[in-house]
Amino acid sequence: MGQMTVFSGPERRRRWSDEERLQILADAFAPGVRVADACRRHDVSTGLVYTWRRKLIDAGAGQQADVPRTLPTPVFAEALMDEDAAEADTAEHPAIVIDLPRGKRLSIFAAASPVLVAAALKALR
Repeated sequence: MGQMTVFSGPERRRRWSDEERLQILADAFAPGVRVADACRRHDVSTGLVYTWRRKLIDAGAGQQADVPRTLPTPVFAEALMDEDAAEADTAEHPAIVIDLPRGKRLSIFAAASPVLVAAALKALR
């Protein structure tokens, strides 16, 4: 039989000040940091962190409030076209090359099935 713990007493509902929330958000969305890792460090659920971020962005969009710019703005990755790639043999050269952090690289060849490409890109999320 398993063990069961019963908590009797006040509800465990934590409260964070605005400064604490901003610090947690800045830590969670810093470049190179995974949100899940930052949430574990601060003992906060990922859903709560995303809710705080959405509310902060909505507050800044709805009015000209003093919304701190501690959170990085989402950006699109730059796409570069290689003009010489059209002349290359598609069997030997990848159709798409994605450079990842820490020197890693993902190459996708034209012969790859759409299911395989979708799975590889989904794994990068």
